[in-house]
Parts: sequence; structure tokens; C-alpha cells
Amino acid sequence: MKDKVVLIVGGSGGIGRACGKMFARGGARVVLAARNRIKAEKVAGEINESGGKAHVIDVEVTDLASVSNMVRQVTENLGTIDVLVNAFGTAVIQPLLDIKPDDAREMLDVNVYGTFLVTQTVVRHMATEKKGRVIMLPGSMGKYPMKNTSVYAASKFALTGFVKSLTEEYKRSGVKFTLLYMGGVDTPLWDRSQVGMRVRKDKMLTPEEVGKAVYYAANQPEGSVLNEMVLQPESHQMV
Repeated sequence: MKDKVVLIVGGSGGIGRACGKMFARGGARVVLAARNRIKAEKVAGEINESGGKAHVIDVEVTDLASVSNMVRQVTENLGTIDVLVNAFGTAVIQPLLDIKPDDAREMLDVNVYGTFLVTQTVVRHMATEKKGRVIMLPGSMGKYPMKNTSVYAASKFALTGFVKSLTEEYKRSGVKFTLLYMGGVDTPLWDRSQVGMRVRKDKMLTPEEVGKAVYYAANQPEGSVLNEMVLQPESHQMV
């Protein structure tokens, strides 16, 4: 990972923060893109103070101009993007009849449309360079639906279908895609008022465990790709 450019979209959150620190320890030049610049700058400060290299860029993932500006700044100032980590997303986990339509629309805009915009814009550059890795984190609900997760699971299954189609579209192009299905991860997502699921955070995966898995996927030999991986807390084995 020495001097490779790693763009982490959602770089201010728990998983993004852990990924940023992991890649920085590997010698990468890390770009933390986030809506919350204050939180992202705090993460970048922690990385830089420990000897790593981190930069911060504002982004609104559902706005094409913002996404295009993000990619332009990265490529002009740092060079080709070697790794894209889509670590952003939001959640509405409630019974179908309790979900407010505006909440559902916002979540689908971020999780699906935002992922499309970011991925399309970055892959356009990767395809030109004939190299790059895209790491996607649909979570376990992109593979195993659960009760009261209908719209959330729909957004995550959309990511799975999106990436599986892209792997066919970009075969032998030099652009590689990875799907990581992580079980419950201890992040602030579970504290949202729109998440009506009772959870045990102490039984979940830590962001650092996820960061290690993302780094492993991105650090495969040039001629290989980690297609898919499921990582669950012990309590969710073989779900």
C-alpha cells in the first residue's frame, strides 16, 4: 500500500475511521471524504499525528457536482485513485407500515443513488488507467434479509446486484470489485431514531475488525481479487 491513493467515502464514521488508520499504517495516502468535515478532520489529525498521510474533502454523495469535485481534487492533487472504499450509508430499520416515506426516500438516495454516483465517477477514472479496486460494504443484510428490514435490505441488496453486474461489465479491464458482507458492527448507526432494532453492541464486530478485512481485500496481489467475504460476530455464525 506504500504511496497508493485510497479514497474512503464516509471517512468520518466508525468504519471509515478504522479503514483510514489501517491504510495509513500500510503507507497509503488516505483521503477521507465526508459530509461532516469536522469529524473527518479529527480522524485525519489522528492519522497525521501518528505519522500517516491523510487528507479531507467535503462531499455530498447524492449531488453529482459535489462527487465530481471530490474526484477531480483527488486526481489533480494526489494522482490516480488506487482504491475506493464506499463506507457511507444510513439506515431505516422498522416494520413496513411504520416507515415514513421521506425517511425511506432519503435512505435509498444515500445508499443506492449515492453509491451509484460515487462509483460511476471513480470507476470512470479507474477504467482509463486500467487499474483500481472498489471495496463495497453492503453488510450482511445485503445477503441475508431479516424481519423489519424490508426497505433497508432492499437498499443493500441493490448494492449487491450493482457490484455483481459490474464484475461482469469490467472483467479483464484492470478494475476489481469486492463485496464484504459484515454482520452487526458497533457504530453510531444503531443509535438513529429510525432504527427500531434492539442490539447488543458488545456482541458486535468492532470497526477495527472491519478495517482489517477491508485492508486485506485491497491488499491482494495485483493478479487476483477477493470477490466476496462474509464476516459475522460469533453469535451470528452461519446466519
